[in-house]
Amino acid sequence: MKQFNGLGILFILITIVSLSCEPDDICPESTPTTPSLIIRLYDISNQESKKNVSGLRIQGVGNDNVLTNFNVVTTDSIILPLKTDAISTQYKLHKEYTYNDNNTPDDPNDDVIGGNEDIITINYNTQEIFVSRACGYKTIFENVTITLENDGNNWIQFIQPVNDNQSVENETAAHFNLFF
Repeated sequence: MKQFNGLGILFILITIVSLSCEPDDICPESTPTTPSLIIRLYDISNQESKKNVSGLRIQGVGNDNVLTNFNVVTTDSIILPLKTDAISTQYKLHKEYTYNDNNTPDDPNDDVIGGNEDIITINYNTQEIFVSRACGYKTIFENVTITLENDGNNWIQFIQPVNDNQSVENETAAHFNLFF
């Protein structure tokens, strides 16, 4: 009887593993995953009319990184990821953001930041939902509320949920309306 060498055994194992894979072992990109919170911005004086905020910069509280796609932009919609391992997430929403380092990039002591920053806190309950063997679980957010920290100079006038007992289960429509 002929003996198998290491390479032959490896080939047989790879073949067995390849043949045992099923189509659901790969998670399709079209599969819905953990959704982000969608906020639409509206004019406070004409509450049916969407309104762009200019110079918007969004950053997580306690995080030095600016949120991707929100580093000084003009938009009427905000998409915010929520923490899946917590029951709240905080963001700084900075309207008309400007930054001047006074020609001393190595000395942050004389930096000047302009604009108006408001801080929001998003509170929620999380629930993990099984998607499939290949995709694993996704998190949905229930009983979502948003509070605005009042600093006496808020550019955000109020934030309203689209539905009572607002949940965030998909990314096909807005979850909250922000008026300014």
